[in-house]
Amino acid sequence: MHAPLQTTETMILQLGYDIRFELSAPVTFVTLLNVHPSRVPDLLAPDELLVEPATQTESYIDSFGNRCMRFVAQAGTLRLSNSTKISDTGLPDPVSPNAREVPVQDLPHDVLRYLYNSRYCEVDRFSIIALELFGGLPPGWSRVQAICDWIHTRVAFGYQHARPTKTALDVYTERIGVCRDFQHLAVTMCRALNIPARYVTGYLGDIGVPVTGVMDFSAWFEVYLEDRWWAFDARNNQPRIGRVLMATGRDASDVAITTSFGMANLTHFSVVTEELPRTQAAATLTAGSL
Repeated sequence: MHAPLQTTETMILQLGYDIRFELSAPVTFVTLLNVHPSRVPDLLAPDELLVEPATQTESYIDSFGNRCMRFVAQAGTLRLSNSTKISDTGLPDPVSPNAREVPVQDLPHDVLRYLYNSRYCEVDRFSIIALELFGGLPPGWSRVQAICDWIHTRVAFGYQHARPTKTALDVYTERIGVCRDFQHLAVTMCRALNIPARYVTGYLGDIGVPVTGVMDFSAWFEVYLEDRWWAFDARNNQPRIGRVLMATGRDASDVAITTSFGMANLTHFSVVTEELPRTQAAATLTAGSL
């Protein structure tokens, strides 16, 4: 694993997106494009979905605690956009090598669902595989990190390998995939060892690391150790700066950025995740305190 990144000051992140569709008929949408409710106190500007043409929207919290929006879009061009700012600690993901696994009988009731099979995570088909690979390792943080290390070194990344039907077993067999595939395999391996794991989506800019290409929403996963959730990332496999949580679920099917109940042709997709210069960040913080 790479050495932890170091930073010492609070930073301000500019977040946003511009997503467009062409619709041949009215379509109902559900979106998970808002910052997660747990990060709302850090917002320095409104985090509201702008729908063009304007239409009535309904906001609700789903069963996983994510903020969702529902609306009906008319035929024609649909644009979904937002631009906001959020304060972040500027610290890399916390690391706790001594964090212990929690016995299944002691897990909170709402955590148990993150041990079961789900759409992309065939836990039952990995019971033997996970035990053979990681069952002999000390339980806890180090075992989860070993799973990330194994996947990071054995699965090749490539956007050309993406397909919406790819499951954890497909990734294990093919050894190729995109971010979500790395996380699905890690989630499944953890669950097969009775470690609760959930899939996460959010903003993650290239802060403190080399720029890797066009910005997109990112995927990582969290495990439940020592009575709390911890961020892990089998794709990047190093603590990162500036993760902004948007949604959590059992796998990618629970946290789709947009779900259309009808035909919707995606024509444009861009995401902004960047650290503001310190002078601009200071001005933003000052304005926010007035």
